[in-house]
Amino acid sequence: MQEEKCDSRQFEVGGYQWRLVLYPNGKKNSNGNGHISLYLAIATTKDFQLGWEVNANIKFFVFDQIRDKYLCIQDANVRVRRFHKFKTEWGFAQLLSHKTLNDSSNGYLVNDTCVFGVEVLVSKGPCKGECLSMINEPQRNYFTWKIDNFTALKDKDYASEQFTVEGQRWKLKLYPNGLGTGADTCLSLFLMSLGDSEILSPSKKVYAKYKLRIRNQINSNHCEKIVESWFSDPNNSYGVNKFLSLRDLKDTSTGYLVGDVLFIECKIDVISVVKDLSSN
Repeated sequence: MQEEKCDSRQFEVGGYQWRLVLYPNGKKNSNGNGHISLYLAIATTKDFQLGWEVNANIKFFVFDQIRDKYLCIQDANVRVRRFHKFKTEWGFAQLLSHKTLNDSSNGYLVNDTCVFGVEVLVSKGPCKGECLSMINEPQRNYFTWKIDNFTALKDKDYASEQFTVEGQRWKLKLYPNGLGTGADTCLSLFLMSLGDSEILSPSKKVYAKYKLRIRNQINSNHCEKIVESWFSDPNNSYGVNKFLSLRDLKDTSTGYLVGDVLFIECKIDVISVVKDLSSN
């Protein structure tokens, strides 16, 4: 045969369409010179979802027409092959040498005819993946929390209203008299994750890089800190214990507390988004 390659008709196994691809003179870019190359290709993928993959155990056969039996060829080290968008065919660049094929005593080529086959066992086990993207400057990433009558706050901590960025729900958490190393000397401020429609777990984390700020109501000399954290559990909160000293906060000349009103702001600059990838 002079053709570079020839394809079999499509056939169905495991709910997928397949075809055999034969390179009679070898697949040149895979070091197939002097050999027959044979591959199994998944034939129809246009309706597959993003991130699809199909796992299959494959064996190739060459029929010995003299002895009425098959030569079985399979990779001894890797039996299950993963087909995906960037690898739609698997096989052997050096299935049989031309010398072996043309030796009439082997029975593979009789009356200018040879017979090839393949056994395909599609794995139906769960095969899942995720795509992690980092979104810079996500939409609606800014939240302002106005607190009236700040000096009248008596509780240990307070939480803002809920806000949402890229499907993740958040709240700000304030400790007016500090927490941990900032207790009794500083205001402590944190960002708290509430998760999305699904519960956050150690296997599903969300990354955020964000700016926490206490607005200066007199000038632009705001008190702000940049924090980055991985949130893995609902109600996890990360921030700064010593965010702003209580002395500076209550000093009216600093501009942070005006008319007993405090403005706290949060801007999420980067957030991770995880999408599940289907295997078919």
